Amino acid sequence: MKVSAIRLSAACVVLFPRLSILSDISLKTTLTSGILLRMNVDSPLSAWQHAIEQKGFVQDEAQEHAVWALQKCHEALHEGRKSISGVYLWGPVGRGKTWLMDQFYQHLRVPARRQHFHHFMGWVHQRSFQLTGTADPLKALARELAEEVRVLCFDELFVNDIGDAIILGRLFQVMFEQGVVVVCTSNLPPDQLYADGFNRDRFLPAIAAIKQHMQVIAVDGGEDHRLHPGQGLQRYWVTTPGQSSALGDVFKALTVGQAVSSAPVQVGYRSLDVVQASQGVLWCRYADLCEQPFAAMDFMTLCDTYSAILLSDVPNLSAQKRQGRIARGTEDGVERVVAGDRELPQLSVHDDGVRRFIALVDECYDRKVPLYLEAQVPMDSLYTQGYLEFPFRRTLSRLQEMQLQRFAEA
Repeated sequence: MKVSAIRLSAACVVLFPRLSILSDISLKTTLTSGILLRMNVDSPLSAWQHAIEQKGFVQDEAQEHAVWALQKCHEALHEGRKSISGVYLWGPVGRGKTWLMDQFYQHLRVPARRQHFHHFMGWVHQRSFQLTGTADPLKALARELAEEVRVLCFDELFVNDIGDAIILGRLFQVMFEQGVVVVCTSNLPPDQLYADGFNRDRFLPAIAAIKQHMQVIAVDGGEDHRLHPGQGLQRYWVTTPGQSSALGDVFKALTVGQAVSSAPVQVGYRSLDVVQASQGVLWCRYADLCEQPFAAMDFMTLCDTYSAILLSDVPNLSAQKRQGRIARGTEDGVERVVAGDRELPQLSVHDDGVRRFIALVDECYDRKVPLYLEAQVPMDSLYTQGYLEFPFRRTLSRLQEMQLQRFAEA
């Protein structure tokens, strides 16, 4: 029997959990003779109510609109409506956007896919290459996606690559035309995506499509919920000159009874130098992992292979931005012309490695793989200056949450 969720009054207080909640326990609410009955969870709203009553959520009224937007989308999907608006949740780090989206996804009873945005784009690039020669490969890709899923959920929508921007400018349009309902999270509102990017006009159709087919909700409460108190478990150390690495004892404790080797390990088509590695634990240096040409897909492989990753010799990643240079095609020669000129990002000397470090932290966080770090500076000083200051805020928030016992226990 289908039981619909009660709509709470406009004054209802929306809360966020002190703990990560990925429970299979369900709750459904219905009104019988004016009495609120608790049953099995079958929607984002009922999951939320269960968390309020059972898990000690922290008050956060900024999430109220997000809950109702997701509930409305959830109900429309299960009622079989044809035209359904997706939901775009944006706001600062740690406001609960990913948790909200995951509750929506976990209680869907229609075909759906949930991916980190980087993973989604990796799939798009791979499939687009496979469809080379097709008259309209992106439309064909969108049609395939629509045949496979009704809902696409992806986390951390962030665009800083011209190739991704051009693809998305068209892809969002054709996905919506094919009836795919998109629910996503981002730290930026749609109008600020790919801001100041080269050829941004090629990305503007994507922004227009998002605003037309998705309800844009700001989840901008005043606190980072990842920092709520909990039992601590140190996973970050500052290097002490003249002393052996703190990660040595950590590695020994994590690999009791396991065979250990210092031989390089194969990651995709590349070899990774390690300090030590066992079947389930990897210990390597920052320079060998983040300053080598590894990609997000390689970090996915590492998280599939290892249950814990240790990274030592992490330097101070802050550095002054270098002056933005002008990139020109060879046909332009040395003379500056309007057509063909573009200013390159003002990357610092460390920023190529920092990009990989951000991707590594994202992957470990999403997969609940503990990341143990030993660095030259305290965590708050790890990256305070550079081109990537904005995306690194999310990285810092996630590293801070990793210092709690509850991380990786869900």
